[in-house]
Amino acid sequence: MRRFAPPTERCTVCACPVPDGTGVCGRCLASAQPPLIRRCAAAVEYGYPWDRLIARFKFRGEPGWAAVLAEPMLKQALAHDLLPPDAILVPIPVSSRRLAERGYNQAWELAKAVQRRTGRAALADALVRVIEAPDQHQLPQTQRLNNLHGAFAVHPDHVPRLTGARVVLVDDVRTTGATLNSAAQALQQAGVADIGALVLARTPSD
Repeated sequence: MRRFAPPTERCTVCACPVPDGTGVCGRCLASAQPPLIRRCAAAVEYGYPWDRLIARFKFRGEPGWAAVLAEPMLKQALAHDLLPPDAILVPIPVSSRRLAERGYNQAWELAKAVQRRTGRAALADALVRVIEAPDQHQLPQTQRLNNLHGAFAVHPDHVPRLTGARVVLVDDVRTTGATLNSAAQALQQAGVADIGALVLARTPSD
């Protein structure tokens, strides 16, 4: 695993690779809007062999990979800062159709694995999908950015607990960040005080 997950300096906001000592990439620094997700940690680059392992984990009914895949996620230096004792892990929900097809949500499997290793709280249904949008991986980049606008909402039962809380979104892959940002919008509207993200893989810089 170490051979295919070498330490990589990444932007602390969007998790794209940056030169050593950079901290935040130029694109994030130049953004006119403050980021909804202030910190994002990604364990590996989305390429060989991780893309194949993720495909097995995500599409071929092998949720048992979650425990193995969570290990490099937690070895990221930023992961320690993202997971203070009061942090709440919130997985990105999949559509009801995908959940019926797969029988599980891969993001929740990762969140549970992180929870077991860290003892942090986790809420499986903190976020719900209110729009059945097309899957992100099937869309070109320009459509990904708008596909999930307003797609998520915070479950009403969890609003009291999440108000003023620190939340860490968990997902398997970050590409444009559209999915994470849409989820962060819903959390912000519910009064979440601090939003971070922990993902397994980051696609090559978009």
